[in-house]
Amino acid sequence: MQWELNSERPVYLQLIEQIQAGIISGYFKPGDKLPSVRDLAADAAVNPNTMQRAFTELERTGLVYTNRTSGRFITSDEKLIKELKEQSAINEIKEFLNKMKQLGLDTEEIIEVIRNLAKELG
Repeated sequence: MQWELNSERPVYLQLIEQIQAGIISGYFKPGDKLPSVRDLAADAAVNPNTMQRAFTELERTGLVYTNRTSGRFITSDEKLIKELKEQSAINEIKEFLNKMKQLGLDTEEIIEVIRNLAKELG
């Protein structure tokens, strides 16, 4: 997994978002065993305590669970993953629409630009 972290926001929140993105995109499949906290922390070049904090939050949401004897796993609850995917899409679309409105486009203009681009891309 490719980690992209910056200093503008708390690192553990960025880790959560990137692991969630990995789950949504299928990089991590439902039921997959996750690498250890230390391995992922080393891969992301972060403190293991920071990665642990991200995992604790992911466990709280139900996306990740711990089996005491064999490690951490991605949930097998595909409904939960689908809901996360939909919510992520909504958040991205809201952000996009806000940016378009800042450019001075109204809703109809935004739709027209999208239509034209969709035709262009086929």
